[in-house]
Amino acid sequence: MPKLDADKKRILTRVRKIKGQVEALEKALESGKECQLLLQQIASFRGAANGLMNDILETHLRDELRDLLPPGEPQSAKVDELAGLIHSYLK
Repeated sequence: MPKLDADKKRILTRVRKIKGQVEALEKALESGKECQLLLQQIASFRGAANGLMNDILETHLRDELRDLLPPGEPQSAKVDELAGLIHSYLK
């Protein structure tokens, strides 16, 4: 679980967005929408879920390293660099 309130709020916002996308897909299925629209909606929430996973992973990394490293600018820059590297590979 993210330790900072701002991280929790941001992640919960993402989860609620995904929930809305899944609910829209459910309604589209119930109303018999075309497969192309369904596939677009699935791709949309799949991308959102991947973004959520990346966000939680990056937040976890920052939280854990924040506790292990002494405070200071060089350490913060290294954490940012590592988080950016992981983020680029998970896209």
